[in-house]
Amino acid sequence: MKVKHLVVAFLCMLGCCACSSPKTEVKSPDGHIKMTLTVDENGTPFYNVSVNDSLLIENSKMGFVEGNGVILGGGFRIEKTTFDSKDETWTQPWGENKTNRNHYNEMAVNLINEDQVQLTLRFRVFNDGVGFRYEYNVPNVDSLMITDELTTFHFRQDGTSWSIPASAETYELLYKQQPISEVETANTPFTFKTADGVYGSIHEAALYDFSEMTLKQIGDYTLKAELTPWPDGIKVRKSNHFTTSWRTIQIAPEAVGLINSSLILNLNDPCVLETTDWIRPLKYIGVWWGMHLGVETWKMDERHGATTVNAKKYIDFAAANNIEAVLFEGWNEGWESWGGMQNFDFTKPYADFDIDEIVRYAKEKGIEIIGHHETGGNIPNYERQMDHAMQWYTDHSIHILKTGYAGAFPNGLSHHGQYGVNHYQKVVETAAEHRMTLDAHEPIKDTGIRRTWPNMMTREGARGMEWNAWSEGNPPSHHVMLPFTRLLSGPMDYTPGTFDILFQQTKDSPRRRKWNDQDKGNSRVNTTLAKQIANWVILYSPLQMASDMIEHYEGHPAFRFFRDFDPDCDESKALAGEPGEFVAVVRKAKNNYFFGAATNEAPRTLEIKLDFLKPGKQYKAVIYADGEKADWKTNPADYQITEQTVTAENTLTVRMAAGGGQAISFIQL
Repeated sequence: MKVKHLVVAFLCMLGCCACSSPKTEVKSPDGHIKMTLTVDENGTPFYNVSVNDSLLIENSKMGFVEGNGVILGGGFRIEKTTFDSKDETWTQPWGENKTNRNHYNEMAVNLINEDQVQLTLRFRVFNDGVGFRYEYNVPNVDSLMITDELTTFHFRQDGTSWSIPASAETYELLYKQQPISEVETANTPFTFKTADGVYGSIHEAALYDFSEMTLKQIGDYTLKAELTPWPDGIKVRKSNHFTTSWRTIQIAPEAVGLINSSLILNLNDPCVLETTDWIRPLKYIGVWWGMHLGVETWKMDERHGATTVNAKKYIDFAAANNIEAVLFEGWNEGWESWGGMQNFDFTKPYADFDIDEIVRYAKEKGIEIIGHHETGGNIPNYERQMDHAMQWYTDHSIHILKTGYAGAFPNGLSHHGQYGVNHYQKVVETAAEHRMTLDAHEPIKDTGIRRTWPNMMTREGARGMEWNAWSEGNPPSHHVMLPFTRLLSGPMDYTPGTFDILFQQTKDSPRRRKWNDQDKGNSRVNTTLAKQIANWVILYSPLQMASDMIEHYEGHPAFRFFRDFDPDCDESKALAGEPGEFVAVVRKAKNNYFFGAATNEAPRTLEIKLDFLKPGKQYKAVIYADGEKADWKTNPADYQITEQTVTAENTLTVRMAAGGGQAISFIQL
């Protein structure tokens, strides 16, 4: 009897082992972040994320809905679970940090349902967050029409968030701080802080041939993924085998940890370009700001900005001030069609823009030209000309291209849907074929594809400098919000550096200012001058612009910072900050360091240890600070420049006026 009981017990134990679910949890390499997967009685997958053994995201649904009845979100059972890990160091030709560590643990859960739909849920958990994606294989059908994404982000508790509303057409909106529970819709990156003090940001990585993901409140601290649709309501059209972008949650104990994270880049594939020696960061100026102010125009008339005479003046200024490139907007025919369905010719300059002479002159002076393709949203017109236009540029020794999409796409198509995503990627790949680097305005949001395609160097994708020219402008909090929100996705061509803050010189110029219909009568730059200088460091872009008209820089002592500044940084670190309040960042470029700090509407003083400097070396610190009476509203142009010798053992007191900032160049002696 005892033997029989032992056998029965042993068989029961085997049965229990056979029936138990395979292990479905994975932890970060340091063990403090855990991600788990469960499948409920209906075969619907759910995930949880814990930080330091406390739930951050709980019982959050996964899956998709297909319009023809293919079951993509339920009826699943787990077939097997596999685990992997990676710890590698990789380098990139440019970036906030040229060397990055990619260290994660991975769990791949293979599921199948009664329709024989095969789904792999791939989870990667890093020390600074998590990423997961869907990998579908659907037999017996040729194509799929996705009508909804079921992914949710169910927070265990409420918290504070910083985001802009979801939009299918623009990211140029002001960020708002509000409780997570009060967010109606949001674009990503969606940054938050829980009541427990955990900082995080929801975004996506490696977005290809898919609609962008936004977020929608469905109650109970739960945000649901929403995909930007085609005009007929279909969200995404795919073949029977597809992989989504990564849904990401960056996690950090301090706000600056989000800035210092490389998670988005790490979830992208390595570089696919054979060579990258033709890709380099640089500083530029351009015929641009005058058009937004109204003293110049894009089209050819008596105030035309992009003329041969003006081009040579800008080229001369660049050559004299250690600036590598000049941008020209409004150089090509078609601007006179603005306001309808814009129809640009991308290889036909206006009569007063002698491109051959300008190219010759720029080459003589050692200056590169940044070309410009404004599409006005007329994508069919652009795609018909794109390849030829890029070749025409390269034949004229122009290898840097700024694109623009300031207008509605035709036939009800959206900037941020699958059509738009695919168009923007087509531009990236076509540019790579012509060895051209890109600066995209009115773009699809950055999802880290610059690791794979490093010719995609920078983009707009938020309210930039031009809003100060013809509206109430961007508030002082905006510049210290962007590093914790928009810039978590990648570089931004904010175009900082306007010195004529109150537009007084512009209004008094012989050309006079001509306000457009959008002006509210109170347009100005809402910072101090010192903060404008600091923004060259804070608002990272490998193509960094001094945005003002050059007459406002000529003879200005503070422009020395931009002459010294090197955008080709090797290392970057956010030292301190809180979203919308203040930020302090330092970047190393070769043997020198560049520091930028800024505050919102409140004055602020920071104590900054200089332990980021190389030990045992001395540096000349050139400090560009707010003056004693500086104030962004009443006295924005008050500044002071001082110098001192420092080492890594020193601490500096950084005093900032309301709406102000401070920039420091540390030049190794």
